[in-house]
Amino acid sequence: FLAQVLDDKNVRRRFRASNYQSTTRVKPFICTMPMRLDDGWNQIQFNLSDFTRRAYGTNYIETLRVQIHANCRIRRVYFSDRLYSEDELPAEFKLYLPVQNKAK
Repeated sequence: FLAQVLDDKNVRRRFRASNYQSTTRVKPFICTMPMRLDDGWNQIQFNLSDFTRRAYGTNYIETLRVQIHANCRIRRVYFSDRLYSEDELPAEFKLYLPVQNKAK
């Protein structure tokens, strides 16, 4: 997926996360990062403010665009003012994993 943000220098920057890259690369207008997913459903939290500060030394202002490729099955995408713990999330935002019965 790809997220484009605007920083406090009025520069549009892109962050691309994919499972086909093995290293993180930071270029002036794009930062590409590897992303490993487990089998089944995954929950991804992407702190755009932190990534903007760490990659470019600038402050995140706003998200301009989010692009999710067609080969992904998405349940929900949401933005928040901070990272919330699992206990703070509404029930519809939580990822419930199936219970596996142990064979005796």
